[in-house]
Amino acid sequence: MPDTVPAPEPGTDASPALTPVAASAPAPGTDASPAFTPDIAPAAPASPPPPPEAATSPVGALAEAVTSPVVAPSGRPRPLHAPDPYSTPPYGEPGPWAPAPPVQHPGTTPARGTHLPTVPQTAVPQTAVPAHATPPPGAAPAHGSPLIPGPEAQSAVVPGAEGAPSSGQDAAVSAPWGNYDPWAAAPLQQNGAAVASKAQRRRRARRVIVGGALLVALLSGGVGGLVGAYLERNGGMADVELPQAGREPNHRAPGTVAGIAAGALPGVVTLHVRGSKAQGTGTGFVLDGSGHILTNNHVVEPAGTGGDITVIFSGGETATAKVVGRDSGYDLAVVKVGSVSGLKPLPLGNSDNVQVGDAVVAIGAPFDLPNTVTSGIISAKERPITAGGVKGDGGDVSYVDALQTDAPINPGNSGGPLLDSQGRVVGINSAIRSADSGSDLESGQAGSIGLGFAIPVNQGKRVAEELINTGRATHPVIGVTLDMDYGGDGARVGTGAEGGGAPVTPGGPGDRAGIEAGDVITEVDGRPVHSGEELIVRTRAHRPGDRLELTLDRDGTEKRLTLVLGSADGD
Repeated sequence: MPDTVPAPEPGTDASPALTPVAASAPAPGTDASPAFTPDIAPAAPASPPPPPEAATSPVGALAEAVTSPVVAPSGRPRPLHAPDPYSTPPYGEPGPWAPAPPVQHPGTTPARGTHLPTVPQTAVPQTAVPAHATPPPGAAPAHGSPLIPGPEAQSAVVPGAEGAPSSGQDAAVSAPWGNYDPWAAAPLQQNGAAVASKAQRRRRARRVIVGGALLVALLSGGVGGLVGAYLERNGGMADVELPQAGREPNHRAPGTVAGIAAGALPGVVTLHVRGSKAQGTGTGFVLDGSGHILTNNHVVEPAGTGGDITVIFSGGETATAKVVGRDSGYDLAVVKVGSVSGLKPLPLGNSDNVQVGDAVVAIGAPFDLPNTVTSGIISAKERPITAGGVKGDGGDVSYVDALQTDAPINPGNSGGPLLDSQGRVVGINSAIRSADSGSDLESGQAGSIGLGFAIPVNQGKRVAEELINTGRATHPVIGVTLDMDYGGDGARVGTGAEGGGAPVTPGGPGDRAGIEAGDVITEVDGRPVHSGEELIVRTRAHRPGDRLELTLDRDGTEKRLTLVLGSADGD
């Protein structure tokens, strides 16, 4: 039987103190730990006394201890529940074997300072609790068994109970467990979002700064691109100033066209010729410091014996010139200017050294445009050409074993120099083949089509020396009369006397070599000859006294002869 609790005397605490459930030793297998008596706050005087069985029931005392407000001895508010030795959530670490402790039902948390009504106490009938129902310390109670609060629970304060602080006092506010709500959300801002931590705010600020910088960069690039495109299309807002290279030295390498022209132009002149019946323009170049100038015969021919020849130098200086000598067979002439100092003669090259493909430069006054420079290459050598023939008697026909070039040569270039890559004269420009079939630079006015011809300088040098020294040029001759109407291959010696003369000059070079009338000469020094004009050209390319090896056809028999060239005076 449980011990009975005597009724309190008037003026004393009406709440009975809990006593151990059993004073005797526990039965085997049961817990020997005694039940603890919680400290009970004095009940309100208006509460009716509990029934007698409740006063003597340990269970009733336990229920009353749980539902009655309790204040800890230290005066500090206690939580509604005793400490959880099993660390069961939400009060500690997870414990898979422990049931969740009882918590208050979620409800609206009253505002600070709100008065809570007093909850009337209801007597709980005390029921005997077996001694084995008390769990040992540190052990989990059986599922469904009532929880026996520990010493901390004995001092818990129940809101609304008598003896507990009122809801308007600071005790109710300072009791965190009294206002605990496990269903409550985290602290909210005004807009309902969770409050960010300091690190989160710092990261957010950095992101905002970086994003703003990128946005500013994008906007700046776009605006700059638009402005640049506008300025480029509309020429900007200021006056247009175009870029230009700075001034460079005038010197050019000697082997370039510019270098060759710079060295040769002071020695090239333009000739203006006026006669009683004709006038014309041509080119020449200085031979020596005495004022001798070499040009073409057809350039100075309009002047005759009483015409005027004016020489204009590249720097613009002018002088009057006189004819020293000229030869229509070679189409060469020499004039001389007097009282002129500072002349710059052009160096003479060797036309035998010229090869097909060599670079050349032509200088002249095409269509009276002085100091015109063109360039090209040597297209062919030893090209037999004839020029002139305007008179019809053959007296003005020139026979040239010419250098062919594709350097542009036009009317007015006649007599000008054809220079090699070192600025030396290798030819005298004389004729072109134009679209109207004209061969003379003065008669073919259609202009250059890339077929220009120049007298080799070796031939020009010999003729110029003779003209300067004697006023006349000598021509090498074979001493035969050719049949210019022969249509076969080769140059045929005439068969009858022409103009009262024999086809082979008695005692001449041909007669001494054994040439007979009717022989057809087919080769000169191993080079084929296809016509009478070509034989004359091949002969004029030599000096008087040179030895020639001839191949001829006589009545179907080929013969070879050696001939020494004779000499005849020119014009």
